[in-house]
Amino acid sequence: MARCEVCFRHCEIREGDTGFCGARSCREGRVTASNYGKITSLALDPIEKKPLRRFYPGSLILSAGSYGCNLRCPFCQNHEITWSERAWRFADEAEYLPPEELVEIARSYQNRGNIGIAFTYNEPLVGFEYVRDASRLAHNAGLKTVLVTNGCAQLSVLEELAPGIDAMNIDLKGFTDHYYNDVLKGSRQMVMDFIAHAVQVCHVELTCLIVPGENDSEEEMRRMAGWIASLQDDRGRQTGREIPLHITRFFPRFHMLDREATDVRVVSHLVRVAQEQLRYVYSGNC
Repeated sequence: MARCEVCFRHCEIREGDTGFCGARSCREGRVTASNYGKITSLALDPIEKKPLRRFYPGSLILSAGSYGCNLRCPFCQNHEITWSERAWRFADEAEYLPPEELVEIARSYQNRGNIGIAFTYNEPLVGFEYVRDASRLAHNAGLKTVLVTNGCAQLSVLEELAPGIDAMNIDLKGFTDHYYNDVLKGSRQMVMDFIAHAVQVCHVELTCLIVPGENDSEEEMRRMAGWIASLQDDRGRQTGREIPLHITRFFPRFHMLDREATDVRVVSHLVRVAQEQLRYVYSGNC
């Protein structure tokens, strides 16, 4: 049995078994990424789809995903590769793509406007070793790298990845422990710590999906925006006001099919609330 140190769960994994995320296994007494190089999704996307609005706008980026996730968001739009039973089958079915080949594919699309590689679709941090290896090779090839993540990982994982990552979009899904603990099965404090350190090492944009009845209050958004505005870079300067925040509209998905889509007026109002303290606030899915 071995202990996984990627996130707050600290799964104790028996030999041959897999942890909560479905992507980390115990082999020969050591926890490794069983999803290493197992690519389930590959597409050339607009950078704005990540979403990133202030990082090479108008460009395209090769987006790659594997399988597995350490949260259990009931509205997940990629649940087939994150936490459904089908996702675990990718351990055997997904095609292995070495990091060198992923980089070569990315380079082959440069003449179509591709600037690099985005690690996205599932939760890339549960297989951070592949992200680390591929991103460093991508940098050596002159490509940019993007991480799209829930940010629910130890700072030691961020330190491993930081040298190879140019930009991140991190989900700050809400600003109450109840929502993170009871609905998402995550850790708000771990995400906040991850964000606070990420802004010191690369370009960061944040995303908050507004789910009716869960995280849609004016008071919660005002507290979230205030915390973002208070963040500092490694020189102790106030930079939080410059961090872009994407406030996006929820549509019924997965285990939340009984919910109504977020009223556009609610999203617009929360954008105005956040703009009281943040310079760059964008609405999404409206």
